[in-house]
Amino acid sequence: MTGSAYAAAGVDVEAGERAVALMRAAVERATRPEVVGGFGGFAGLFDASALAGYRHPLLATSTDGVGTKVAIAAAMDVHDTIGRDLVAMVVDDLVVVGAEPLFMTDYIACGKVHPERIAAVVTGIAQGCELAGCALLGGETAEHPGLLGPDEYDVAGAGTAVVEADAVLGPARVRTGDVLIAIASSGLHSNGYSLARKVLLTDAGWRLDRQVPELGRTLGEELLEPTRIYARDILRLRDQLGTDLHALSHITGGGLAANIARVLPVELAADIHRSSWDPPAVFRLIGEVGSVSQADLEGTFNMGIGMVAVTEREAADAAVHTLAAAGLPAWLCGEVRDRAAGESGDAAAKGGGGGAVFVV
Repeated sequence: MTGSAYAAAGVDVEAGERAVALMRAAVERATRPEVVGGFGGFAGLFDASALAGYRHPLLATSTDGVGTKVAIAAAMDVHDTIGRDLVAMVVDDLVVVGAEPLFMTDYIACGKVHPERIAAVVTGIAQGCELAGCALLGGETAEHPGLLGPDEYDVAGAGTAVVEADAVLGPARVRTGDVLIAIASSGLHSNGYSLARKVLLTDAGWRLDRQVPELGRTLGEELLEPTRIYARDILRLRDQLGTDLHALSHITGGGLAANIARVLPVELAADIHRSSWDPPAVFRLIGEVGSVSQADLEGTFNMGIGMVAVTEREAADAAVHTLAAAGLPAWLCGEVRDRAAGESGDAAAKGGGGGAVFVV
């Protein structure tokens, strides 16, 4: 009686269990040797004795979602890539401090549990964790009838990583004369979709199944392109360069200047050269169709650069070679210099503080 009453209120427990059964195999593949116990417990367990080999381990944590990119997935009824986006947004924030992602947990809120849809989302999360080398340690799917529509859902995740205290990357290591290495994005990633959707879908009235010659595929396929997961390759770069790698910036919401500025000390500035790369067609398309200014584009999107490494100048060639060997296009895009009095940069550092960055 209780179950049927709950179902009548809009919560289908049996549908939730069917979703769990469908996702089980994928989740069980997203693991690490340190994971204790099986799938489906109240809490995930991770054997922290694995950290005993560290001299002074620091735990890093991050949480994120994928924003209104979920609306594209829902409109196209394609749900097996949005989970990879979620993993990328979390783990690639963790590796910027030089930390190795250990595990993630996820949370899905939906108006109605459609088992195949939820299983597709979680399967994507599990696949993303495999690509990142971390475990999917647990998660939750919550049905919220009356709060979300029957076909609406949102996703969020949190991750934990570990790094030696004396190996943390960031502003304290950056100095004048360092160079910036751009690492290509796979597209929009998971930022700026409110602007992209307004320009292309709402204002221009384009359909997601529209073939766009500049893109070489449909608009929907371009907008749903999964966010690149850099974690494993960035950790290899860290190991290859050692102390010559000084800082990393994950280019997410706020664009290049705001995100690079947050990994520079306040007394330094960086110049990013537009001439060093040609932004992918999707960014030019949004600018042209929506008459969006260069400043607005660069302050919203990654413009084709998903990650930036700050290295010793002498290590630049090795960095580019290491990344290219991993299949990541990379190039020298700028340099670090002393900050002149009164220089504020193109955008304030996201989160406050930081140095000055100019896209020139």
